[in-house]
Amino acid sequence: MISSRASGVQLHITSLPDGRLGPSARAFVDWLAAAGQSVWQVLPVSVPDEHGSPYKSPSAFAASPALLEHPDAPVAPEELARFAEREQYWVDSWTAYGRDLADQVRFAREWTELRTYAADRGVRIMGDVPIYVAPDGADVRAWPHLFRSDAVAGVPPDAYAATGQLWGNPLYRWDVMAADGFRWWTERLRRTFELFDYVRLDHFRGFAAYWAIPSDAETAMTGRWEEGPGRALFDAVRAELGDLPLLAEDLGDIDAAVIELRRDLGFPGMAVLQFGFTPYDPHNIHHPGRLRDDQVVYTGTHDNDTVLGWWAQLPWDAREMVRAACRDKGVAIEVDREPSWALIELALAVPCQLAMMQAQDVLGLGSEARMNTPGVEGGWGWRMDPGALTASHAARLRSLTEAAGRVR
Repeated sequence: MISSRASGVQLHITSLPDGRLGPSARAFVDWLAAAGQSVWQVLPVSVPDEHGSPYKSPSAFAASPALLEHPDAPVAPEELARFAEREQYWVDSWTAYGRDLADQVRFAREWTELRTYAADRGVRIMGDVPIYVAPDGADVRAWPHLFRSDAVAGVPPDAYAATGQLWGNPLYRWDVMAADGFRWWTERLRRTFELFDYVRLDHFRGFAAYWAIPSDAETAMTGRWEEGPGRALFDAVRAELGDLPLLAEDLGDIDAAVIELRRDLGFPGMAVLQFGFTPYDPHNIHHPGRLRDDQVVYTGTHDNDTVLGWWAQLPWDAREMVRAACRDKGVAIEVDREPSWALIELALAVPCQLAMMQAQDVLGLGSEARMNTPGVEGGWGWRMDPGALTASHAARLRSLTEAAGRVR
C-alpha cells in the first residue's frame, strides 16, 4: 500500500474544532505537513446513525451533508446532471430514500478541494469502508435481493467486548452477489476510491468467514461462523478497477484462513500496540517485537481508549512489558512520565511500513477524549479544542518521525 516508511495521524472530520470541512480541516493538513506526517486517516464520511456512528450508515455510497462547510452553496443543474451521470449506479437508491442529491454534489466539490490541498502538501487521506450497511437503509431498499433477513452481523467475544457485539446490520447473500460478479461491491469500492488515496477495509475477517447471529437473538453469543466470499470478490473488483491500496482491518478473532487470505491478496494488516502487552500470552501477535513490515501499526484506534487512559488501567506486569519493549526499541521518552509520547515513539520505531497515532495521543489526553467504546451506545462526539495542536507538538513529532526515517 505504501512503499516507503511513513507515518500519520487518525482524526475524524467531526473531531476537528469546526466539526466539518473548512478552515480547521485545512489547518490540520498544514499541521500534519509541519509535523512530517504523510497520512491523515479519517473514519467513514458516510451519513451516521442516530448515535453518531458512521459504521451503520443508511447508505454505503452517500456522504454526510453534516460535514459540509457550505451546506447552502448553489448547485447548477448541469453540475447535478454530471454528478448523476457519473454516479448513476447508486444515486437513485439515495434519492428514492428521500434524500437530496445536491448535498452529494456539494460534498464532492468540497472534498475534492480538501484532497487537492492535502496532496499539494504531501498529505494523503486514508478512508474507511464499513463492511456492512444499516438495516432498512437505502441499500437494503434498493437491492433487497442482496441481503439476508434470517440473520444479522456481529462478532463473538474478543479484545473489545467480553460478550461479543450484536451489531444488527443485515448480512449479505454472498451467493447472489457472486452470481452478478460482485457488482455492488465493485461499485462501492469505485466510489470509495474517488474519495480516498488509501482505504482501511473494516472487519476484513468477514470476507473469509463471518459471525451470523439469528435475527431474533438478544446477544451475539448465539451466532455461528459461516463462510465468506474469499478472494473471489477481490478478483472481481481487481478485474474492473485494478489493484487498490487497501488495508485489511484484521483485528479480533483471527484464524489462519484470514491471514492466508490477506497475504494472498497482498494487503497489509493491522497491529495495535495497546493489545501487545499480555503477560499470559507469550505469543501475542501485537507485541512490538513480533511486528512485520506488511502491517500498519497503531498506538490505538477509534475503538480503543487513549494511551493515557489505557496506561492508567494497565496492571503492573503489563506495564513492565511496555517498559521492556521501549528499552528494546531504543525509546528515549520515559513511559512512566509520558506514556502517550512513549508509545508514539515506539510505534515509529517498529518495522511496519506505516505507523499511525491518534490525535488524542499526540495531545496526551485521557479517557475523556475516547472516540468510541465498542458495544456501548453513545460516543463519537469527541472534538478537539481550537489551537490544541501547536507548533511545538508539530516540531516534537517531526523530530521523532525524522529519527525513525519516516519523513517522506
